[in-house]
Amino acid sequence: MIDALVSWILTIDWRATMFGFAFYYPIFMAWMWIIGGLWFYLRRERGHTETPRFEGSGAEVEPVSIVIPCHDEADQIEQTIRYALATHYPRVEVIAVNDGSQDATGAILDRLAESDARLRVIHFGVNQGKAVALKAGTLAACSDYLVTIDGDALIHPHAVYWMMRHLTGGPRVGAVSGNPRIINRSTLLGKIQVGEFSSIIGLIKRAQRTYGRIFTVSGVITGFNRAALDSVGYWRADMVTEDIDISWRLQMDHWDIRFEPEALCYIYMPETLKGLWQQRLRWAQGGVEVMRRYGRGLFAWRQRRFWGVAIEYFTSLIWAYVMLAIAVLFCLGPFVPLPQQWRVATLLPQWNGLLLGATCLIQFLVSLYIDQRYERMGFLRHYFWVIWYPLLYWTLSTLTAVVAVPKTLLSSPCRRARWKSPDRGIQTDKDA
Repeated sequence: MIDALVSWILTIDWRATMFGFAFYYPIFMAWMWIIGGLWFYLRRERGHTETPRFEGSGAEVEPVSIVIPCHDEADQIEQTIRYALATHYPRVEVIAVNDGSQDATGAILDRLAESDARLRVIHFGVNQGKAVALKAGTLAACSDYLVTIDGDALIHPHAVYWMMRHLTGGPRVGAVSGNPRIINRSTLLGKIQVGEFSSIIGLIKRAQRTYGRIFTVSGVITGFNRAALDSVGYWRADMVTEDIDISWRLQMDHWDIRFEPEALCYIYMPETLKGLWQQRLRWAQGGVEVMRRYGRGLFAWRQRRFWGVAIEYFTSLIWAYVMLAIAVLFCLGPFVPLPQQWRVATLLPQWNGLLLGATCLIQFLVSLYIDQRYERMGFLRHYFWVIWYPLLYWTLSTLTAVVAVPKTLLSSPCRRARWKSPDRGIQTDKDA
């Protein structure tokens, strides 16, 4: 039987298989996201005209605590706090956790707290990491429902309302992922990211919600049920991406995670290649970390609703290495004698590349149409910039995935994850 298996393996045209996978996988996933995203839009999003109404609600409204962990956020934290305090929700408090900042963040927070009793400030003398800061803010909160936002994020006045509709609407709703929007758009990288958050990230979250599980809540804005957090032990301090980790643990404990596109939050994103590389490498490491730590538990039948998301992620890692192998074969061709079947003549699109490109454009068209109600810029302006996405971000995603796998597997699994204030690009527009 072993001899037969070996003989069968030797008969496989591995070059054709590799190229076929590299070509068909993104097409298959694009149509999965298109169909899933459209299903979400038609069932849960289309025709929403409701506006928040609190007349006569009074004490019946559940209180909410907005938790803001921050580290070296002096340039942005005052605006973040003012947006949080301007939330249109009857019963809200804001808890800012100053995690060992070395700039004026602490002094700014103390000054703001003196002028508004709804703001409370927690100071750490030493950087403990975002996960510890989030847990400290949660334990200090007075309410059973929390909304966590980044220290540079500007929350929409109605975002809390939209999240609370989910959190109070079912006993097993553990978290609600919000909808980040990009503020800084002064460079090509910034403009492309505006389209990315609509055509890729937003569509993927809609599709994943349709088939049962979400890979990760948004680290920028998420609503949580305290009971859900308590049941899984809150955030882990030894994970690079605490948002991916808490998403997996909540769902593996059978808490539901939802996506609410109306829960808007405005953010600054990296507009330099260095900043973008560091951010995406961290995201890639976070995915590998959760697969390493929880992958074995996914084989249980009771986790079957998670299989689709896990398979999607694991297959994307294989695809990244296949793409790297194709690029290496192309580079070796002129210098190393290779068998004919392993020669790669060109990386330029042929007929199959044109088909893949057409699929991407359809995906972008559908997703930007769905998402246009949440954007300030015109629909066609987004479409013009997002067509550059495959050239830049597929390359970036491939390289970060290839680097993240060995980097994560060879690192110590028990090291405390600490943070630093990220690259937020060229901030020329301060108004959300």
